[in-house]
Amino acid sequence: MSETLQSVRGMSDLLPDDSPAWQAIESLLKGIMQSYGYRELRVPLVERTELFKRSIGEVTDIVEKEMYTFEDRNGESLTLRPEATAGVVRAGISNGLLHNQRQKIWTTGPMFRYEKPQKGRYRQFHQFDVEALGFSGPDIDAEMIMMSARVWEALGLDKIELQINSLGTPESRAVYKEKLLEYFSANEDQLDEDSKQRLHRNPMRILDSKNPAMADLIAVAPQITEYLDEESREHFATLQELLTIAGIPFTVNPRLVRGLDYYSRTVFEWVTDQLGAQGAVCSGGRYDGLVEQLGGKPTPAIGWAIGLERLVALCEELDRVPVVEIPHVYIVLAGDEALKPGFALAEQLRNQLPDLKVELNCGGGSFKSQFKRADKSGAAVAIVLGDDEVANETASLKPLRSEQEQEVVSQAELAEKLKGLLAI
Repeated sequence: MSETLQSVRGMSDLLPDDSPAWQAIESLLKGIMQSYGYRELRVPLVERTELFKRSIGEVTDIVEKEMYTFEDRNGESLTLRPEATAGVVRAGISNGLLHNQRQKIWTTGPMFRYEKPQKGRYRQFHQFDVEALGFSGPDIDAEMIMMSARVWEALGLDKIELQINSLGTPESRAVYKEKLLEYFSANEDQLDEDSKQRLHRNPMRILDSKNPAMADLIAVAPQITEYLDEESREHFATLQELLTIAGIPFTVNPRLVRGLDYYSRTVFEWVTDQLGAQGAVCSGGRYDGLVEQLGGKPTPAIGWAIGLERLVALCEELDRVPVVEIPHVYIVLAGDEALKPGFALAEQLRNQLPDLKVELNCGGGSFKSQFKRADKSGAAVAIVLGDDEVANETASLKPLRSEQEQEVVSQAELAEKLKGLLAI
């Protein structure tokens, strides 16, 4: 007997019982995007490997260790996307969306990184990604953060905190990197192996270390806010003022540097202590040099991404999963003559009441087993169609979530009866 096939490690199935929560959260996110004037862009799952090497940085862990890269039949190196921003920028450039234009865009879908699977971190994971291209001022930074804050408000999540920082311009950041290099080199004996590898590549990444043994060393390291250029200082100060006016609490975290090389100036994270080690639910920042880096004209830009697995897990942890869609009615077919009229009745109701969610029993089954299915479906009402109802052109209505009595209704009046009973 052949071995039962399993899913790839770190790549999970989304089962039917779990998908309604995802659908509800995704629908909420899309509605918020529309309310702010952002439009959907869909980009491929697979891009040329060079795109990610040029955007993320060749000496990052993502490019060196985590990307799913392969050669196609023409010998071209391709990669399953590890993040969305690079693909969005590439699409903007190659489709002429950034030529004398500004774009507010969102996209969503699976990303892929070869990491050690753990709670909140998977090899296939899903992001909801938002980008604003062509905007240079701190006002768009504030709008981006306000938009993400509205997500938590809409979901009723109150255990998420905002951390912000500024990375300055590439020039001011280069000065800061030199100061960090000097500091950490003088204390190299206290660095772990990962930090020693990062020391001469990008010492800012050492600040990302989660090693508790290095916490004290990192705590007294030079802070990037001490080396910001004047324009970045003003940009960051205005952002803080706008967030204060909007009533959004925040903490300035000078250790927040973000893991990708393309970030500049504003960076931010929404973090929680409800998910263990994987505390970041939404991360983002400004990447003013990336469009030019990928071959386009200089274009300021900012974006953020929510990890959907973590957001769903947080909603479940805090009992804030949105109400899922369930059928309003379940049609039980009792008797040999009920099948065809039942199908006709289901379609008639869907046509008469477009908002009505109707589940029709398929696959046969006894009267008792069909009622069990009706109850399990979550429907408020069962519509029973038997031989007598077919002959008399009636239907029996059985409320499933109340003590109301079952009643017989003419099929011609059924839609109006349901409309009043279900308030739709």
